[in-house]
Amino acid sequence: MANFLDYLREYEDKVSDQEIKQYLEQMTFSELLDFWEDLNSKESLRLFLLLNQDQRSDLMMEMTGREQEQLLSALSTQASKNLLNVMDPDDLVSLIREVSPEIRNSVWENLNSDQREETRFLLRFDEDAAAGLMTPRYGALRAESTIGQAIQFLRNDVAQDLETIYYLYVVDDLKRLIGVISLREILAAKDKQLVGGIMEEHVIYVHEDTDQEEVAQVLEENDLLALPVVDSHHKLLVIITFDDIIDVIREEQTEDIYRMGALGGEAGNYLDYSVMGLVWKRLPWLVLLLIAGTVTTNLLDNYTNLTMQALFLTLFIPVITQTGGNSGTQASTLMIRGLATGDLKFRDIGKVLLKELMVGILIGAITGLVIFLRSAYLPPGIETMQAVTVGLSLTAVVFFATILGTLTPMIIHGLGFDPTVAAGPLMSTVIDVCGLTIYFEIARRILNL
Repeated sequence: MANFLDYLREYEDKVSDQEIKQYLEQMTFSELLDFWEDLNSKESLRLFLLLNQDQRSDLMMEMTGREQEQLLSALSTQASKNLLNVMDPDDLVSLIREVSPEIRNSVWENLNSDQREETRFLLRFDEDAAAGLMTPRYGALRAESTIGQAIQFLRNDVAQDLETIYYLYVVDDLKRLIGVISLREILAAKDKQLVGGIMEEHVIYVHEDTDQEEVAQVLEENDLLALPVVDSHHKLLVIITFDDIIDVIREEQTEDIYRMGALGGEAGNYLDYSVMGLVWKRLPWLVLLLIAGTVTTNLLDNYTNLTMQALFLTLFIPVITQTGGNSGTQASTLMIRGLATGDLKFRDIGKVLLKELMVGILIGAITGLVIFLRSAYLPPGIETMQAVTVGLSLTAVVFFATILGTLTPMIIHGLGFDPTVAAGPLMSTVIDVCGLTIYFEIARRILNL
């Protein structure tokens, strides 16, 4: 690909459109994406016009909002219309939400009447809810229809306009969802059989206001290619397909990683951020954690007399804070992952707590024993009673951190908030403060200081 791009730039005027077109047709879509990243705006426009309409549509949806705007501004009115006419309704809605008001108006003017109706319907819904991912291009049948009529329905140039033909949904006279039938079942049945006789009546569905993360979980747990969306009256509105959910899963996972790393804002392409954009993405949490971390300074100041009388305590502060922080982060990560995948529910908090109590005791005892042996028999070598103090303190801190790391995400999730805020730097900061308090208080009592 790099060789062709070099060739194209060196002999720009001599390379024919047909030659470029043939080269582009040989690429897979992933290769096309990689190739596109190295093009400048002039090259992008020329090559974009040489792609077929399906390639243009798919490529457009992989671009950033800024790239979409630049391209739409450069395209002729007819080229824009041709592009928009082949785009799926949910992709059009995403495009309209991404671009500036000026480009949005231009896009709207280039839509045909059917597209405007579909788009206007989808724009009513929150983009983070189930309906924000949906497409109204689904296949619907009546229970009293025969299999022969269903097959004829698909043959009458309908199938090519549907988002998916693998599932056909059965509705009543009021468009309420009453069943589903797969393409395999249709092809295996006899022409005179009724759809209602072989349809699956227990349909897995979601409501229009269901959060997109929950939609992804339902689709994944049930191994479905598509999921129907209904309103409060059980009327079938639209469907959500697996390809749209993949993007949601990736976006949600990225946002969770951002929160766990104390990064603000929404998920985005790193190269699309300016220097100031990256600063503001990181700075608020850093300042918050900085202020929270200064509590440790006050804590150390409060125990100055203790550390002056037992100077060895300061040597093990890093060990106490690091091990405690790691224990809490491990526990919270396990909880957050379990909640995200649906393996854990808030109702499981009793079982989880009982198990983690035992885990915390065992890990605390083992790490406490390790630090006791390390501090007593290896340099710098402290007295036995001092080593016992450090060992018992670490046992208590690890136990506390494990329980805190377990309960916090579960409780936050139970309250309806995102538990990822309880991971990473924030969890470590809280454990540092609490862990040092435990450390010094145990030392004060054992050493009678």
